[in-house]
Amino acid sequence: MPDVKISSLEGSEFNAYFAEPSTGRGPGLIVISDCFGVNAAMRKLCDGYAAQGYLAVCPDIFWRQQPNVQLTDQTSEEVARAFELSKGLDIEATVRDLLATLGHIRKMGGCNGKVGAMGFGLGGRLAYLMATRSDVDASVSYYPTDLNKNLDEYHDIRMPLLLHFAALDERMPVDKCIKILHSLARNPVIMARVYEKVGHAFAFEGGKNYNAEISALAETRTKDFLAERLIIN
Repeated sequence: MPDVKISSLEGSEFNAYFAEPSTGRGPGLIVISDCFGVNAAMRKLCDGYAAQGYLAVCPDIFWRQQPNVQLTDQTSEEVARAFELSKGLDIEATVRDLLATLGHIRKMGGCNGKVGAMGFGLGGRLAYLMATRSDVDASVSYYPTDLNKNLDEYHDIRMPLLLHFAALDERMPVDKCIKILHSLARNPVIMARVYEKVGHAFAFEGGKNYNAEISALAETRTKDFLAERLIIN
C-alpha cells in the first residue's frame, strides 16, 4: 500500500501508511505506532485491519525529528534510538498531527463517518489523549507509557476507551498501574484489561516480549470492541 500525505494543522505535510479494504469503504482507524515508528509490524497490522474492512492509517509521528522511522527492538542501537526519539517527541504537536489525521480520514470518500484510534506504548498514551481531546468514536490503548502524566484528563473521555495493561510491564510499576486503574474506573465508558505474566510490548510481533497467546486474546477483544462501535451495518 502506498503512503499518503497528510497536511498538519500548521500547514506542513507528513507521511502516513494507508491500507484500504478491498471494497474501498468502511470505518477509519488511526493506528499509532510505538517508539519504533511505522515499521513492518505496524504496516502488517494496518493491512490486517484493512482486511477486516477498515481504512487503516498509520501516521509518521516522528516526522519533525526524523521522517520515516522504521526500527525494531532487536539491537541495542535501535532501542537507544527509539528511546531518544520518544524522549524528544513533542506530545502536544503530535496530538495536533493526530487530529489532522482524524480530519483527513473523515474526508476520505470511502469513510462511513466513524473513526477509531489505536496505539501501542507511546502510541497507547497518544490514543488515550485522542480519547480525552478529540471526538474520535472509540479508542484502544495498549500498555500506554507515562499515562500518569495525563491521568487527570480521564474525566474528559466521553466515547468508549479500551485499555490493555501488562501485569509485568517493566515501564509501569505495579503500584502506579493500580493507581491508574482505580482512577479510570470512575469513568463508566472506560474499560481496562490486565494480562498476567506478560511485560511491556507483549503484542509487538517479532519483539523480545511478544506473547502470541496473550496478543491474540487482546486482539480479539480489540476487534470486537471496534466492530461494535465503528462498523455501521
